[in-house]
Amino acid sequence: MSESKPRVDFDALAAIVAQRAGADAGASYTRSLIEKGVAKCAQKLGEEAVETALAAVAADTKAVVSEAADLLYHLAVLLQVRGVPLEDIYAELGRRTAQSGLEEKASRPKG
Repeated sequence: MSESKPRVDFDALAAIVAQRAGADAGASYTRSLIEKGVAKCAQKLGEEAVETALAAVAADTKAVVSEAADLLYHLAVLLQVRGVPLEDIYAELGRRTAQSGLEEKASRPKG
C-alpha cells in the first residue's frame, strides 16, 4: 500500500509562503526571494508563466503540472510580498463570475 501524498490547495500554499516569509533567508528560498523585492518576484512569476505556456504547447503534461505548480508558488510569493490577501482575489473572482466573461470584459474601463 502506497502512502497518499498531501494535497495542498492555494490557501494552504499561501499559508506556507506566509510562514516561510518570516524564516531566515539562509534557510528559506521563499524568504530569500522576498528579500530581493517585488520586481524580482514579478520576474520569477513571469518566467514561470512562460515556462508553463511552453510546456503546454509542447504537449508535455508532466511538465505542465510541474511548471503550473511553480507558477502558483511564485504567484503566492508575489501576493505575499505585495500584501494582497487571497480574500481580495476570491472576492474579485466572485464578482467576475457573477456575469458572463464577455459582459465582464465589456464593463471594464477602456484605457
